[in-house]
Amino acid sequence: MLESQIVEVNGTFLGTVILEADRSTRRFYAAHESVKSLHNSRFTQTDNPILSVTCVFRRVGQGRGGMRA
Repeated sequence: MLESQIVEVNGTFLGTVILEADRSTRRFYAAHESVKSLHNSRFTQTDNPILSVTCVFRRVGQGRGGMRA
């Protein structure tokens, strides 16, 4: 792991985006149940993993009784 970035929405820790050794691929390590479907997903330089994770969190939250993000 070369560097990492925490992903959180309104104080809810969702996981971490990790920069891989090739310096162009980023991988998401999910820590929150609502985004487990993205665990170990790989993103290219042009992808926005934080936006992807946030969208899944908000969509899943709406289906679970309105969890807010």
